[in-house]
Formats: sequence, C-alpha cells, structure tokens
Amino acid sequence: MVNLDDPQVYRETDPGGMLAQLHGFSGQSRAAWQKARDFKLPEDYRSIDKLVILGMGGSAIGGDLVRTLFSSGSKPIIFVSRDYDLPAFVDDSTLVIASSYSGNTEETLSAFGQALKTGCKKLAMTTGGRLREMAEGAKVPVFSIDHKSSPRAALGYSMMPLIAFLQHLGFGEKTGEVEEMYEILDKLINEFKETVPAASNKAKQLAASLHGKIAVMYGSGILSDVARRWKTQINENSKAWAFHEVFPELNHNAVVGYEFPGELASKMFVVMLRCPSLHGRILLRYQVTGELLQQNGISHGIMEGQGKGQLSQVMSLVVLGDWVSYYLAMLYGSDPTPVKTIDYLKKRLSES
Repeated sequence: MVNLDDPQVYRETDPGGMLAQLHGFSGQSRAAWQKARDFKLPEDYRSIDKLVILGMGGSAIGGDLVRTLFSSGSKPIIFVSRDYDLPAFVDDSTLVIASSYSGNTEETLSAFGQALKTGCKKLAMTTGGRLREMAEGAKVPVFSIDHKSSPRAALGYSMMPLIAFLQHLGFGEKTGEVEEMYEILDKLINEFKETVPAASNKAKQLAASLHGKIAVMYGSGILSDVARRWKTQINENSKAWAFHEVFPELNHNAVVGYEFPGELASKMFVVMLRCPSLHGRILLRYQVTGELLQQNGISHGIMEGQGKGQLSQVMSLVVLGDWVSYYLAMLYGSDPTPVKTIDYLKKRLSES
C-alpha cells in the first residue's frame, strides 16, 4: 500500500496542487465571508420570502449546506435547483441566485435565462464566463469569485457568501458561529495535514479503511448534505464509487438490503456522520443501525462533528471528508484534480 507518510507521494501524485487547496480552505472561507459582507445587495431584496439557488456539482453544494443550516427559520424557504428549468413557483418575492464557478454550466445558464424573463430578484455568483455576460447585460448584480481552483475546491466561495447575504437580508445572525468555525477549521487542518503521521491522523486512517471498498455515507438533518459532499468528493477526487443515504429514511429501506449479494458485505464501508445537535431519536437510530451493520459483517465507522454551533459541526465533517477523499486518491495513485470523464461528457454534449 502507498505510504501516506512519504512526502514523495504527494509530489508525484498531486501535480494539480489539490493539497494546497486543502491547506488554504480556512483562508479561502475568511476571504469569501469578508468580501460578501462588503457586497451591497439592493434594498428591495429584503422583501423576499423564497431563495432559489441554481447550480450543479461544486457550485451547488454550498447552497445545500446553507439550506439545512437555515431550515429552522420561518423564512426564506431555500431551494437548490439542479436542472435546466426554473422552478415554477418562482415569483416576485423570490431571490434567484445563479451559482456557477466557470460561468458556463449549461443547466444553470438555461434556468437563469428563464429567470431573466420574470420579475424575481436576481444575483449571479461566478468567476466570469457566459453567466457574467448575461447578468451584466441584464443589469443583475454579480458577486465575483476571486479564487482559482476546481469548483469543488472553491466551497468557501459557494457557501460563505450565501450565509453573509442571508444575514444581511435579516434572516439570521451567524457571525458568532462563523468565528467558531474558523478556529475549528484551523485546528483540524493542522490535525489532518500530510505531515501528521498516519498513526495519529484520523483522515489518513479512514482513507486506508475505505481503500478498495465502496464507500457509503450516512447523514441526517444538518448532516444530510454533508454526506452528499463526502460522496461527491470521493467520486471526483478519489475517482471511486461512493453513495450516500439519509436518516431516518434509510431505516425504512436501506437496512433491509444488507443481505444480498452476500459477497459484497466485505467490500462495503459505511461512514456514519453524526453530531450532538441531531434529534435524540435520530442518534438512537445511529446506534441501532451500527448494530445491524455489525450483524451483517459490514465495516463501518462513526465520525463526530465538532464545535458548539451547527455551522462548526457541519464544516468540521466537510473538511474531514475533503482530506479523506484526498488521501484515498493518493492510495489509488490518482491525481485528484482532473475530471477527465466529466470533460469527455461535456465535449460529447457540445457536439450535439
């Protein structure tokens, strides 16, 4: 097996520099937060009662995480749309945010083009591309993403501005939680970084457990989309199969499927993402589900979110998953940055 404590591994396998992105995530989040707080939204945007975030992949996951964090509020209703068409319920009281790192995501451009024909409030978040051209042509505010990376490594810019905008519009005060999150992210990056030996590095240890297995992530509540983030990071960074499920729904179907095919049990590893703020009955379900996995010979582990605030609990597990997917890529000998399959798919679509 690849020695994750050998510095040469990272020099040879990571020419795209994903490691630098992992080290810089806390700083990226700080920069995005401050820039968004300085960004002035039109005052009439305060009248919204719905928020629709248009996006795909790494440009959409920030919206997912924000949606769960603000779900306990009475408004706005937050909806993440991954589609070519604008949701039919969009009206004059809706803020539509088109989030596309490249500015050329075809699904997002299609839905945003439809939004331009309505009376909804609008905002674009992008580095440029066609989205910027469309927004500026329609005099729609554009929040510029000032970070060079793959979209999935720009989570700070797809998430933190949304929190800042919602706070500015009067939908919740998150500054205290953000400050706690920074402290925890700094601590965790120091715990997970490549110079920390595997013997005391939780991210390296979990990557080794997932190596050669199909990863399945379980989450609930505010961690539902953290499980999705782990799934997509393992897909894109590690170039590996991965899936995710959500409590309590998975207890009504997925647990029954542990039996067959029997030979797959030894090839599966379930990662259960948990934090203290989840419902008490949900926490009990984690315990009992772990018992069922053990009874069926399926390896599993429980990862705990850290911090007092929900934002810290969410992001501590996001960061762990990012590092795990990176180390898993190293174990497979795969450069985590390029996504050749997606590039091929986009090329074939453009030809049609």
